[in-house]
Amino acid sequence: MLATNLVALAIVGQIAAIVNGSPHVPSELFSPLVAQKVLKTALEFQHHSPPQYPQLTDRVKGEWQWFDADGWTTGFFPATLYAMYERTKLCHKSNAAGNAAQWLELGRTWATGEISLESHNSVGHDVGFLSFPFMDELNVNSRNETAEQAVNAFAADLAARFSPIVGCTRSWDASDPTDFQVIIDNMMNLEVFFASAKLTGNQTLIDMANSHADKTMHNHIRPDGSSYHVVDYNSATGAVIRQRTSQGYADDSTWSRGQAWGIYGFANMHKHTNKPEYLQTARRMAKYFITHIPSDGIVPWDFNAPLVPAPRAADTSAATIAVNGLLLLADREKAVLNFTGSAYYEATAKKILADTTKFAWAPSWESLLSNGTVNNPVGNNLTGIVYGDYYFIKAGNEFVSRHFTSC
Repeated sequence: MLATNLVALAIVGQIAAIVNGSPHVPSELFSPLVAQKVLKTALEFQHHSPPQYPQLTDRVKGEWQWFDADGWTTGFFPATLYAMYERTKLCHKSNAAGNAAQWLELGRTWATGEISLESHNSVGHDVGFLSFPFMDELNVNSRNETAEQAVNAFAADLAARFSPIVGCTRSWDASDPTDFQVIIDNMMNLEVFFASAKLTGNQTLIDMANSHADKTMHNHIRPDGSSYHVVDYNSATGAVIRQRTSQGYADDSTWSRGQAWGIYGFANMHKHTNKPEYLQTARRMAKYFITHIPSDGIVPWDFNAPLVPAPRAADTSAATIAVNGLLLLADREKAVLNFTGSAYYEATAKKILADTTKFAWAPSWESLLSNGTVNNPVGNNLTGIVYGDYYFIKAGNEFVSRHFTSC
C-alpha cells in the first residue's frame, strides 16, 4: 500500500510539474500571416476549373501543390475557411482574423466543389473527412439543406463499407475481396455517422460507429497503448489475418500520425457515448504519444524509426492532430470530474504546439508549417500539409475559447 501511494504521489508530482511549467501559447497562432496566407490560397479557387484543392507543398519554396477534388484531403481547406470564420467570432476585438462574411462565403464556395463527390468518389472510408465543411456549415445554419444532404450522403457511403461480419467499415479496397483492410485513421471518419444520425435519427449508424471503435480498440491498440496502422481481417470470417503498417517504419512500430488519429478518435467516441473504455483507450494512446516524444520536443514521423541516418523526419501534422486530440481528451476528463487530468492534457497540448511552432513555423512558405510527413516510406516528407495547418488553426481557436490566450 505504501509503495502504491508513493507511486501515486510521484505521478501527481509529475503532472503538477508539467502544469506549472506550461509554456505560453505561441504568438504565431494569431500572426497576421495566418489570415493573409489562408486568404491568398482561398482566392486561388477561381483559377482552377474544374476545382482543385491544396494538399501539400513542395519541399523547397513551400508552394502548394494542387490536386483534383476526388481525394481524401479535399475537405480540409474548406474546413480551414470555416475555422477562420469561427476565429472572427472568437477574436472580434482583433482585425487580424479577417472578415467573417468573407470567410463564410469562401468556405461555402470551396465546399461546392465537393458536391459531385456525394454521388461518386474514390476516397472510400475518407468520406468522413470530406464531410467536415458541411458539418461546419450546419453549425452556422442548422437548416442548410445542401449541407444536410452532403452529410447524409457521405454517411451512407461510409455505411455501405460496413461489414457486420468484421464489425468495421472497410478502409482500403484490395484486389483480394477476402482481405478486409482497416486503418487506425478511420476512427476520425466515424464522426459523420453521429452527424447524420443527429439529422435522421438513424440508430444503425451509431451502432456501426460503436462496433468499429470496439474492434479497433481490441485489434489495433497494443497493451502499451501504441497502435498498428493496418489490421487485415478475413471478410468471410471476421478473423484477424495480419497487423501491420503501410506508412510507418515497421509492422511493430508506431506511426505517429496514426497514434494521433487514435487519441482524437477515441476521445471523440467517449464524447458521443460516455463509454469508459473509450476514455481509457484515449488515455493509453495519449500516454504513449506523450512519453515517446524526444527531448527536443519534435514529434517524429514514427516513434520507433531509427535516428540514423540523421535527421529523422518529423511530422508536424501528427503533432497538431495530437494537440487537438489532447484538448478533446481534456474535455472528457472534465466530464468525469478529473480536473487534474484535464489540466495535464491541456498543458501538454500547449507544450507540444509551442515546440512544434518554434521548429516549423514557416513565414516565407504558403503553408503555415513546414516539416510535415505525408508518407515517409515513399519519400514524401519535409513539406507543408493542409491538414497540419487546419489543426494548427483549430488549436489556436481552442486556446482562445478556453481563455488560455487572447487573439
